[in-house]
Amino acid sequence: MDYKQLVADVVADAVDNQVSSSDIYAKIETPKTAQNGDLAFPAFMLAKVMHQNPKIIAEQIASEINTDAFSQIKAVGPYVNFFLNQGQVSAQVLETVLTEKDHYGDNHDGDNGVVTIDMSSPNIAKPMSMGHLRSTVIGNSIAKILTKNGYRPIKDNHLGDWGTQFGKLITAYLKWGNEEDVKRDPIHYLVKYYVEFHQRDEQDPALDEEAREWFKKLEDGDPEAVKLWKWFRDVSLKAFNQTYKKLGVDFDTYNGESFYNDKLQDVVDTLKKDGLLEKSQGASVVDLSDQDLNPALILKTDGASLYVTRDIATAIYRDETYHPVMNLYVVGSEQTYYFKQLKAVLQKMGLQSAAGLHHVPFGLITVNGKKLSTRHGNIVLLNEVLDESVKMAAQQIKEKNPTLPNQQQVAEEVGVGAVIFGDLKNSRIDSIDFNLQDQLKFEGETGPYVQYAHARAESVLAKAGKRDYQAGNHQLTDDEAWEIVKLLQSFPAVVKKANAEFEPSVIAKYSLRLAKAFNKYYAHTKILTDDEQLDARLALVKSVSIILKEALRLLGVQAPDEM
Repeated sequence: MDYKQLVADVVADAVDNQVSSSDIYAKIETPKTAQNGDLAFPAFMLAKVMHQNPKIIAEQIASEINTDAFSQIKAVGPYVNFFLNQGQVSAQVLETVLTEKDHYGDNHDGDNGVVTIDMSSPNIAKPMSMGHLRSTVIGNSIAKILTKNGYRPIKDNHLGDWGTQFGKLITAYLKWGNEEDVKRDPIHYLVKYYVEFHQRDEQDPALDEEAREWFKKLEDGDPEAVKLWKWFRDVSLKAFNQTYKKLGVDFDTYNGESFYNDKLQDVVDTLKKDGLLEKSQGASVVDLSDQDLNPALILKTDGASLYVTRDIATAIYRDETYHPVMNLYVVGSEQTYYFKQLKAVLQKMGLQSAAGLHHVPFGLITVNGKKLSTRHGNIVLLNEVLDESVKMAAQQIKEKNPTLPNQQQVAEEVGVGAVIFGDLKNSRIDSIDFNLQDQLKFEGETGPYVQYAHARAESVLAKAGKRDYQAGNHQLTDDEAWEIVKLLQSFPAVVKKANAEFEPSVIAKYSLRLAKAFNKYYAHTKILTDDEQLDARLALVKSVSIILKEALRLLGVQAPDEM
């Protein structure tokens, strides 16, 4: 039951619906201290309607409400404070969680609408660095959150597999490359050649011209250029998929930039036909002055296409293929202005899904204070970070629990989970500095801390033996159990909030609060004492285990039963 909605309904009834229940709902607060109840309604909004002092209105409301869902209703100044009936609410919440299990919090808000998610999108022939982590894990978590809210996400890894960088790479490979080296360790050597190109072209500008010529050959279908490009693409995808497998991330489509090559002319033709394409200093642009935006450059003076040309073609393809209700672009915040331009162009073109285009920006990631750059050779490889994290987790597990079975599997779940959680616990718009040792700690705001709380709950349940958790009376009224019950009761609202804001950190921060509340309960309560409330306490522990595991799943993190 949504007790916030119940408060809104009873307040609306008490004032003869002079203000709607939905308007009241929006004003309901959660008091900072338990002394002020579990929910509070500030009566200020009713003063103009009822022509009375808010304090008097609050007293009137408190005196007129009579329902056993609340143990007490008090007017304190202009506030009406509601104290929930702890026994009744705890029984109802635990029964619901134990019945619905991992489906607790599911809703149908999305009405099975398709949402395309443009995410990860690494460049071919470059390794996946820590710089690719954010788009990948944020996009993956958003997809899971959307599914829980009734949407049907389609994850599109829009690979950077076209562009002038391939002219540079082909030039570098033909000048300094070695086929055997590339076969032995493809990504390492392709990056080495790419970095060397940028080091040398500072002294030899002719290299840039040569690279442009090779990319022109690639665009024209030159057999040698196409053969090298396909080779670079194949070995890169193989390496990428090894990393995605470690992260537990998959995709519905890998349509890279090259997929849209034959669709670019249609974009230009449509813009011309609609009278949207204009000439500006020899280039072709779409005027966006009516949106207070700079013109969108569609074709360069030499007729070459740009990123926006491809993104328009991509949006049209997705619109025609999937008929999405939303198009999400999980791309760094430095591209915010660009996506405003893209959306404006698509709306001028009358694209049906344009209104649902959302840029989902995120902040910069640095590693130990250093900014990452492939071009300048400052790369922290994501694969290596994941491997190191698993190695460190394995060492910690060996020290803490040397008899643990499946130690390697648990180390992989904890190590990879620590990296993912270490990103997602932050509001995505914030820039973060990643420190692996900090993220692997079993205390503090870390993935292992939440995973360990789940494993601790499972350990308690294992000691209790097989029981019917849904049998018996689940009324709990002690303060520490009540803190957990309120958190469990709020999970469906947390799921909705995370979806509305495209914000995985809402789930991550919730999981930390629940883990902390459970650890406090575990420390101060003799859970396995054989008394009349044993089943209720075990039902609470089982519910915590279910919801911690589900919260971690929504982040793309595993929840081992033992650690």
